[in-house]
Amino acid sequence: MTVSFARRLWITFSAYVIGCYASVLNRLKVKGAQHIPSRGGVLLASNHISAHETIFLPWAVLGSHPFQMVWAPAKEELFRKTIPRLLYSSWGAFPVRRGRDVKAGKVLNDLLADQKVMLFPEGTRHQDGRLGPGNRGVGKVIYDTRPTVIPTALIGLNHWKFPSFGAKGAIVFGPPLNFDDLFALGDQRETHQLIVERVMEGIADVLKQEGAYVGRAEK
Repeated sequence: MTVSFARRLWITFSAYVIGCYASVLNRLKVKGAQHIPSRGGVLLASNHISAHETIFLPWAVLGSHPFQMVWAPAKEELFRKTIPRLLYSSWGAFPVRRGRDVKAGKVLNDLLADQKVMLFPEGTRHQDGRLGPGNRGVGKVIYDTRPTVIPTALIGLNHWKFPSFGAKGAIVFGPPLNFDDLFALGDQRETHQLIVERVMEGIADVLKQEGAYVGRAEK
């Protein structure tokens, strides 16, 4: 997908402004950015603990990959008013309807051919920090598009208030996950479920390494 330099410049500038708030006025740290490839389709699969994540996660990526896009599916309610719609769209968000959204699914698959996309496989926030089960549809997306999947752990952001000063937190990127054995299986529901379970285990592993794992949410 071709994106104008002006838009890339705007996104990078916005990310650095956000970064000043996150890492200067507060103490948000980024680890493991070296695991994110510069080229090709990349899926940043993250736990979901706060509404702030869709702002801070692109900043964490663009710090080492300036002038690139980090796309994100977002609930369609955020796009109903003109100014929020223009702002979110300029940052790479695109609307998704609740339930099965064929159009948004096609957009997501097309982006993962050569773009970076952040996604929250749980589909809903767990503000207590627990890790919920992953949505099988994410496994289907990975099976179909074969991106580099980076398990991503968001830590501490569920305790932030806005505005905040001196708040602590971390965004940690783990090494890419390998699905070669699962890609060799048939394109079926069971395979997609196994894929998303591996994604969630990858996220859990990163949380455990950082001493931030607090267990699984009830289904």
